[in-house]
Amino acid sequence: MGHLLVVESWVGAMSGLLPRAIHEGGHEFTFLTRDLHHYLRSAAEGEPHPLLAARNIVTAETNDTTELPSLVTRLHDAFGFDAVLSACDYYLPVTARIAARLGLPAPAPDAVEAACRKDLTRVRLAAAGVPGPRFALCRDLGQTRLAAREIGYPVVVKPVDLCAGMLVRKVHDDAEAARAHRALVDFPVNARGQERAPVVLVEEFLTGAEVSVETVTFDGHTHVVGVTDKSLGGAPWFIETGHMFPAALDPASTRVAADTAVRAVEALGLDHVVAHTEIKLTPGGPRVVEVNPRPAGNRITELVRHVTGVDLVAACVDVALGRRPDLTERPTGTRSAAIGLLLPNERDLPAGGAATLVGIDGADAVRHRPDVVELSLAPPGRAVRAATSNNEYLGHVMTADTEGAAARESAEWLLSRLRPRYVDSGPVPGSSPAPGSVDASPEIANSAGMTAVPR
Repeated sequence: MGHLLVVESWVGAMSGLLPRAIHEGGHEFTFLTRDLHHYLRSAAEGEPHPLLAARNIVTAETNDTTELPSLVTRLHDAFGFDAVLSACDYYLPVTARIAARLGLPAPAPDAVEAACRKDLTRVRLAAAGVPGPRFALCRDLGQTRLAAREIGYPVVVKPVDLCAGMLVRKVHDDAEAARAHRALVDFPVNARGQERAPVVLVEEFLTGAEVSVETVTFDGHTHVVGVTDKSLGGAPWFIETGHMFPAALDPASTRVAADTAVRAVEALGLDHVVAHTEIKLTPGGPRVVEVNPRPAGNRITELVRHVTGVDLVAACVDVALGRRPDLTERPTGTRSAAIGLLLPNERDLPAGGAATLVGIDGADAVRHRPDVVELSLAPPGRAVRAATSNNEYLGHVMTADTEGAAARESAEWLLSRLRPRYVDSGPVPGSSPAPGSVDASPEIANSAGMTAVPR
């Protein structure tokens, strides 16, 4: 049995999947957080939050990266940790530094830092010859405009240190570039109270199918578990609207995506890590969008598990403990699995105002379909606004196909049967909702005020 220290978590799916994997592996964990109520507020009504299953819960200022390693050293002397990990991107770098200080298995801190900072990722991958978009790092509006003109509109303007697609926007001219730049300048602190880097990344807009490659790296060898495809919507924003595993690609494209992801992981120097690498398959070849040194969100790990039997969250626990994970594929009876992500329809929302969810019609008909694996929907009373990132989901439907690659088609059709209803909640103060008002999670909430209906 191992004793793991979990430093913070997302409040969505991973806050339940990680405790489950730890306990199913015969281990226990201590949970370290700066604000336990951040998680308790997200628990499903009448149910204890999964993180409360920790052996110990310790409250401390996890944003104090100077003092936190010393605090954890004292906790280690008392509890004897076998591993340190985090289920929140914003704490992955400090977690790696803590593990290194304690002499516990973990990826190199500088490699994690480079993966979590999009600008550092771009520089390292370019130096290693791993293909990516043309890019420029800008510190003021003049540089942003100049870079956008030199790269050529349309371009993508994005932060270097936010998650869930927050404030990532496609822009077509100088005026839109200025608005995107100012939005980033006006958002100096992330959802966890950490100061952001005062820089803006301007990138070439890439066309083509977008996929993610799920990998596990252990002792210098990267194993490709598979390739997931994704659908995007919400232009000019980049909002994930669904995923399917395995991706509906020809063998050559699958191989190209996998090889590119392995090169990216190696170029960053990542080891002892489960990674989720996003890639665009452009007409000019593959281009790396980003490398995430943690398991995929949006319940992609569950899609993989339903098809292959491989539990990527359990693999994350194993590599944190310094143990070789079991990545053996097993017959599951499922050929493809997909998830459709329910977003507010902006046309149904009051113009410039806020709405409250009254209910979601069609749920009963969807729930009883034989191909439905999960149905999770927000309850009435949920505050709703127009979607600009992956933080505004109202639920999801997950489907499985036992014969072929029709899971996505099924998920999308069932998603279209779900019809949210709202009432006007009145005007929203200010020009736009504050992005920091939500937990910027790269995964859907399975317990954050939603009701899961597994079959």
